[in-house]
Amino acid sequence: MTSAFLNLTLAFVLSLLGTFMFRSHLMSTLLCLEGMMLSLFIMTSTSTLNSNSMISMTIPLAILVFAACEAAVGLALLVKISNTYGTDYVQNLNLLQC
Repeated sequence: MTSAFLNLTLAFVLSLLGTFMFRSHLMSTLLCLEGMMLSLFIMTSTSTLNSNSMISMTIPLAILVFAACEAAVGLALLVKISNTYGTDYVQNLNLLQC
């Protein structure tokens, strides 16, 4: 295991732990999810450089597309919640109401 792969794995695990620790704020959770997606994208990009298969070249692109969609939906949700409730605390949200 190379040191770069070890650092990316550590970044993924730290982002995952940050998601669990800072789950009370929506903004912190979204930032940790972005860190997870970024480290996952870099890991898959570096692993596809070693393979010669053409189908494996599309996997990092798909991860990047999903990360962009996740960021757009998360930002829209954050703006809507902060405009409606005035805060990004997850505990203040009642998602069962229509």
